[in-house]
Amino acid sequence: MLKKSDLVNYFISGCKSSDNLKIGTEHEKFIFHRNNYKVIPFKGDVSVTRILEFFNGYGWKSIFEGENVIALTKDKASITLEPGGQFELSGAPLNTVHETCIEINNHLEITKELEDKFDVGFLGIGFYPINTLDQIQTVPKKRYSEIMVPYMRDLGGLGLEMMHQSATVQANFDFTSEKDMQKKVNVSSVLQPLVTGLFANSPFKNSKLNGYESYRNHVWFNTDPDRSGIPKFLTQGTLSFEEYVDFALNVPVYSIIRDNKYFNCTQYSFADLIENKNPEINSEDLTLDDWINHISTIFTEVRLKSFIEMRGADAGGYKSLCALPALWTGILYCNDSLDEALKITSGITFEDLLNFRKEVCKIGLNAELNGYKGWQLAKEVIEISKNGLKQRKKINSFGDDENIHLSFLEELISHKKSNAALMIEKYYKNEKINIELLFNEQSF
Repeated sequence: MLKKSDLVNYFISGCKSSDNLKIGTEHEKFIFHRNNYKVIPFKGDVSVTRILEFFNGYGWKSIFEGENVIALTKDKASITLEPGGQFELSGAPLNTVHETCIEINNHLEITKELEDKFDVGFLGIGFYPINTLDQIQTVPKKRYSEIMVPYMRDLGGLGLEMMHQSATVQANFDFTSEKDMQKKVNVSSVLQPLVTGLFANSPFKNSKLNGYESYRNHVWFNTDPDRSGIPKFLTQGTLSFEEYVDFALNVPVYSIIRDNKYFNCTQYSFADLIENKNPEINSEDLTLDDWINHISTIFTEVRLKSFIEMRGADAGGYKSLCALPALWTGILYCNDSLDEALKITSGITFEDLLNFRKEVCKIGLNAELNGYKGWQLAKEVIEISKNGLKQRKKINSFGDDENIHLSFLEELISHKKSNAALMIEKYYKNEKINIELLFNEQSF
């Protein structure tokens, strides 16, 4: 039978040595028909299924659920599908930001072949700008169709939009100890709204302005308060593995999987299951895999697994995909930079943090925090990251350190405009979006 100590030990087992810290990057993108800019269906002559099959020729192995291909794996990387067919590359754990960008480049070379073969495009954006929710099919994955869709519908809010119409880029990092985890989670939780503003890229919905620079993050505000947002305890210096376990134990469980059957457990927390309160699930049969599956359904802006996930950014173009891991690497993988960032974040109250996050969704880094524009704080944080990347001294074949991947963010700061603001200026005229230009210029 699972004990609390087993759950805590799962996180303890994630501690890595300081000379073996890895960087992981995940990014989602929408696949659309070039002739009408609508997302492609799951099955058909031009479909997500055909796209997945194409990758088999490059050594990717298909993962099936029933007769449906739902994912691909190769080495330590995977390609998975979000509920609306969003196409996600979950990269392998790598040593440098340079390596993550090479991995992304290799992936995009294959997608360029697919564009010509199927007359499709791949769009990196935080929220799909044209299709309405009812025009997007749900991927026939049991976790989505049998559990999450009914659950989100019952909750109300914007959970179904989150599932089907939003996309993100995410970066993952290791920790060396409980104290190291605490510092990294504290800093990254407080800085997450700043990152949302820097990577804001979702100003359109249903072919109109939606009133937000990061509508994707606004959607997460209104999805599932039990498992999303920035819980206060993640920002506090008392954070421990056990405290995170206590939090996760009280989050409702989506499902327990047995013999490919999904048992709906949304009325029960994981603590309830351990206490044998669900008559369909014997607590004696609970496994560590059940716990791992459960914590993967916690959607806080910073999520703890056997590593730390940074989840605050909208999906974007190629340069943004390299910029996100570069920004966090410079802060989290240099002790001097981490301490410097902690000095900034320690002076921000939790109430001010939540207010800032809410305003950032609307007006980006024109929002103020402690009397300063978000742009000023962003500039300070990027300087901290640059110093950290410089200290790392990870040089590519051209003699550049990892700072070259921050150029995207430095350009935004120089203009004090997010990509969302730039897209509004360029593609929205006379109360109408130039859809053709938007898709042609913003797709990979």
